[in-house]
Amino acid sequence: MMHRGHSRRHSPEDEAARRRWQHPESILEGIGLASGATFIDVGCGEGFFALPAARMVGPRGRVCGIDIDAEALDLLQEKAFSEGLDNVVLHRGMAEEIVLCNGCADVVFFGIDLHDFVDPVRVLRNAERMAAGSGLIVDVDWKKEPLPLGPPTAKKFSTEHAAALMAEAGLAVRTVAESGPYHYIVTAVPEDKKGN
Repeated sequence: MMHRGHSRRHSPEDEAARRRWQHPESILEGIGLASGATFIDVGCGEGFFALPAARMVGPRGRVCGIDIDAEALDLLQEKAFSEGLDNVVLHRGMAEEIVLCNGCADVVFFGIDLHDFVDPVRVLRNAERMAAGSGLIVDVDWKKEPLPLGPPTAKKFSTEHAAALMAEAGLAVRTVAESGPYHYIVTAVPEDKKGN
């Protein structure tokens, strides 16, 4: 279950402000998201990453969003329909309980939410099951330091802690890097597929 003591609904002004410090298209291009790919956004919210991903993967690709917030999913679906994006499929539920497929995803993505899950290792194990042979698990999250935005420092995961959770879930970390002024990005692959 995702633990959220506050609403994650955002106004268009909020999204414009967020884009000043986080550019989803650049992040998705940086991880190699390509036309025709299957992208699973765990904790997709209103689609800050899911909608750009849907544009990038195109009509032959698919974006699957998972979230517990029905209203956020409704808003995301409305936005997708208004843009003519019919490659977005949404699933309401707890990420600890959902495995959409076995080995179907080119990318399983966590956009600033891994620290929100009650059982992040279980969520990462589900991600490992959904990742294809060459699939990538991506965690973008807040740097564990005092910042003018985001949750309290104590709630954030350091890159070392995020990597340790991934390893516990059977993932092999590929890269750890900064992602803009406030975030880092960790990429991993399933341990038994790391040679692919």
